[in-house]
This record gives sequence, structure tokens and C-alpha cells, in this order.
Amino acid sequence: MIQAFRNAIRIPELRKRLIFTALLLIVYRVGAHITLPGIDDAVLERFFTQMSEKTGGMLGFVDLFSGGAFKQMTIFALGIQPYISASIILQLLTVVIPHLERLSKEGEQGRKKITQYTRYGTVVLGAVQAIGISFLLRNPSQLASNLTEPIVTISGLGFSMLTMVTLMAGTAFIMWLGEQITDRGIGNGISLIITVGIISAVPRGISYLYTALTSEAFNMDLIKMVLFLGSILVMIMAVIYITLSVRKIPVQYSRRVVGRRMYGGQATHIPLRVNAAGMIPIIFAMVIMQFPQALMSFVPITIVQSMAIAFYSNLALYYASMGLLVIFFTYFYTAVQINPVQMAD
Repeated sequence: MIQAFRNAIRIPELRKRLIFTALLLIVYRVGAHITLPGIDDAVLERFFTQMSEKTGGMLGFVDLFSGGAFKQMTIFALGIQPYISASIILQLLTVVIPHLERLSKEGEQGRKKITQYTRYGTVVLGAVQAIGISFLLRNPSQLASNLTEPIVTISGLGFSMLTMVTLMAGTAFIMWLGEQITDRGIGNGISLIITVGIISAVPRGISYLYTALTSEAFNMDLIKMVLFLGSILVMIMAVIYITLSVRKIPVQYSRRVVGRRMYGGQATHIPLRVNAAGMIPIIFAMVIMQFPQALMSFVPITIVQSMAIAFYSNLALYYASMGLLVIFFTYFYTAVQINPVQMAD
């Protein structure tokens, strides 16, 4: 790996792409620490502490994909999730809407048009989520009953408009960064942005683990610690193994005679991934699971808010719903991606 990195540095074109990618990722991480205007950071921290106690690990899971920007409520608080959601929705709609299906078969021009629709969808989803977040920040007592201090220092609808524009622009900017990394960097810009956001939580996790291990309340012996770390390693290896697993479907081409020559007769295979859907079902299920939270922000009805809070507080119901959604979207997305008719053609 070190030798491959050295070889990449020696190639001028690749070196420029690596430097360009690194600079854009630095810009992304800097923006993840710029807090929204009109936010009291101390009260916001107490609010998310109470929220974490009620929702378990759900809030941390959402914050993980934004690179820690959600809990800090920065300009990149929405992260890249609106873009991912818009992309998934467009891919699913290509099966339902004939116009989008025709565009997907028109080559480069059709893909550009679908990409343009995805950008529009990203802006719309970002605006809707930003409005929901602004309403929630203006009325934190809906979720945190013990919080009496206001999070927002700006009164009126001005904060909602400012938050909507800022978060929407932040999401659009992250989308642009990802596209620039894909076109002018080393590629896979969106995946790199998500990866960097997840990696940014590693130092904080190591610090938390060190504090837990050195505390007096820690009572795990060496054997349990080795088993715990070993189980994590085995789980990571299993995920990688399943992700890279491929079922090879043999294909035998028939022979045909053209003039005096014979063509065909070759044997090959169709690689079918065991996990053809990848992370898409999990991400899409997360988007659906955030709907009760958005409902609490938009519908100021006590019974609706109580039902949503009860849903997030019941971890067994939450994880069961999450699992069923993942299974459903895995089946649906795999059926969309693997089309036997297209493969035969």
C-alpha cells in the first residue's frame, strides 16, 4: 500500500488530483465546525444530551453521517443525506415513470438530465428538512421537557428563513464538492465525503474509550476485552466478505459461422453480487425513520408529538421498524438494479 502511494505521488497528473481532493476535503471539514447564526452552543449541547438519552443511539447514528456537524448544528448539519435521498428516489422513479426510464437509456445526455433532476431534488429535500430543524430549535421543549432555556437567540420567522437558506446552501455546497472530487479529483466524491465524516469521529471515539477504560467504574477483565475486540474484528471481516462476495452465473455463447470463420463458442459468467443493494437500503430506511421527527416539528398537536416521542423512546419498536424497512428496501432495490430482461438483451 505504501509503495502504491509512492508511485501515485510520482505521477504529476495523479499527484495534482490527490492534492485537489485533499484541499476540498479540508474545506468540507472546516465548514463542519461553523455553527449556525443565532444558536446558543451551551443550551444546544444540553438539548442533544437529553435527546440522546431518549432516542438511544439513533441520534449518534444520524450525526455520524454528517461528520459530527448535526450535533454542533453547523452550516453542514444536513450533510450529504438530502443528495443521497434524492439520488435513491430518482433511481426508484426510473422504474415507474417512462420519461425517466427513457432518459436512463439515452447514454451520457440522459444521465446528465437525471443528474440535474437529482440536484433539484436535493435542494427541495434540504429546504424541507431545514425548515423542520428550525422549528424544532425554536421549540425544543417539544422533545426536551426539562429544557427551559431557548436555543435560538433570534426571534420570529427570521431564524427559520435564515436556517433554511444556510442549511440548504450548505448541502448544495457539499454536493458541489463531491461532484468536483469526482470530476477533477480521484473520483467517488460523495463516498469520500461520507468516509471523511465517519473517520472524523475516530479521535473522539478513542478518547471516550480511553476515558472509560481508565475510570474506576470499568470492571471488564482482559479476557472479556480480547473477546470484545475479536468479535468486532470478525464482524468487520464478515461485512467485507459478504460485500465482496459474487455468485458467478455461467454463460455459454453459441457458435456461428461467418464465411469461412467460426465465431463464438466462448464460456464466461455473469457476476451477481450477494449484496447487490449495498448501503442504499440502510440509508433510505434512515430517511423514512426521520419522518416522525419531522412530523413533530411541523404538526403542533400534543397527541402527535406524544406518539412520535413514544416511538423514538421505545428502542425495540424503533429497531424492529428499522430492520423491516431495510429488508423491504433491499428486496425492492435489488429488483430494480438486477433486471433479467436488460441483462439478456
